[in-house]
Amino acid sequence: MKDAFENVKHFFIGLPEHAKFFFNNSILGFLLETKSLRDALIYAKYWAFIWGNIFKFVGTLLFKRGPVGAVRELRQYPWVLQALKATQLLRRITKGRKGAYLESSALVIHAIAVLLVEKLDEIFYQPERLLINEDLVPPEIAMAMGLNVWLAESMGILLPFLDPEACLDFIDEAENAGMNPDSCSFVKATVGMTAKQQQPKGCAIVSSNMPCDAGMTSYSYIQQQLDVPIYRVDVPYHFYNERAEKLFVEDLKEMIAFLEKHTPGRMDWERLREICEKLNYMMELELELWDMMRVSPAPLASEAVWLSHLMLFNWFPGHKVSIRHYERLVELARKNMTEKIPAVENEKYRAVLWNPPFPHFVDIFNQMERAHGITLIMDSMTFNRHELIDTSTPETMLRGLSQIIMQGPMVRHTRGPAENYLDDIFRCYKQFDLDMVWIANHVGCKSAQAMNGILREKCREMKIPLLILDYDLVDPRIVSHEGMLSQVEDFMENVMKAKQPQPMMQ
Repeated sequence: MKDAFENVKHFFIGLPEHAKFFFNNSILGFLLETKSLRDALIYAKYWAFIWGNIFKFVGTLLFKRGPVGAVRELRQYPWVLQALKATQLLRRITKGRKGAYLESSALVIHAIAVLLVEKLDEIFYQPERLLINEDLVPPEIAMAMGLNVWLAESMGILLPFLDPEACLDFIDEAENAGMNPDSCSFVKATVGMTAKQQQPKGCAIVSSNMPCDAGMTSYSYIQQQLDVPIYRVDVPYHFYNERAEKLFVEDLKEMIAFLEKHTPGRMDWERLREICEKLNYMMELELELWDMMRVSPAPLASEAVWLSHLMLFNWFPGHKVSIRHYERLVELARKNMTEKIPAVENEKYRAVLWNPPFPHFVDIFNQMERAHGITLIMDSMTFNRHELIDTSTPETMLRGLSQIIMQGPMVRHTRGPAENYLDDIFRCYKQFDLDMVWIANHVGCKSAQAMNGILREKCREMKIPLLILDYDLVDPRIVSHEGMLSQVEDFMENVMKAKQPQPMMQ
């Protein structure tokens, strides 16, 4: 059997590049790599599910708009075609993984595919109820008002997952329009998409003063281009206190009044209670998952943790797909724990990634799993200390949501005193019994970069291995994938004293 696998593999290796690309991303390619029929069936199931959602979207678009209308919609939003690369992302993320860990990795890509199709349906068929929302203002209140929420920055994160160079035209467009080249490429991608008129218009905008000056000021341009009313929530600089919570609850009440004036939405407190209770249930499931991940070696890791939280908590809180996704993650983690099966077979090091992840190099941790046995346990976009929302009254619900918004990812770490940034790193390091800290040193994030000197000193005192990995959030031209890998290899060799790994087949 082994010889048969090798013969088929060598046959495809001798084919032209396009044929090898098809083979590497096919179910057959996965089967020949894993040599496990069971794992190949798991991969094939989710491969088919993802393509089924793509075909569903295309079929609905053709039925509702006709061929001419479908072409017109896709010309308006050409980035939608990047969804055709979803199974390539599936292949990169699942490479070398097995069993429950393989399924958890495939599960998150499938969940995103299902929910993204739902959002695209809202853009195309219900534009009158579409609210353009900044990604750091959670959508629960708008959802309770019967509005459909489109996070303006969502494609700036998701598109580089599918194609590392997907945002380059948007970044260049923003710079050509006069945006500072030194500002965050993530913000430039959103501004560039708006400048190219590829951002849905919606009926109103909700933004904030978070997370940075570039992100905050970009909405002046976005609002000017979309020409719709805008409301900006104002998070206090010092937000870990009761006075800030009371002030922000009043701000949220004014936001609700604004939305009722400028959109078809009307506040339904019972609907908000239902959403918050479902969000609480998601949080309980995630906490259960975290408890299991404290075990070494970890039963699940990497994208199953951080990508699930990034997309489902921030964009689809309380959604039935999100809930079922987390229920299944807990089931898979419990299965691996019961059977004493580690997610990463050769786990040697446990790591946390601080600051935003690597959208254009999303599979870097998959490669490091196979090369060095590094297991990504947690990231700063996921790690939080939020309390469950008290759903007893409208006031308590708004108070709970105010805490989540004010303590949002990136925001709670880059506002206020240095302790806001440092304390969670060391708390996470201790809670999950980690071996190293990775800092995703995004060159466009000046506030986070300013903390690196203090962090180095603290890590030296505590004897914590620290990798400050230079990169750009969505622009691979700044630091190439090879440059990022080189930084990791130098750190592993010089700091962790790890042996050089054998070359891997990518």
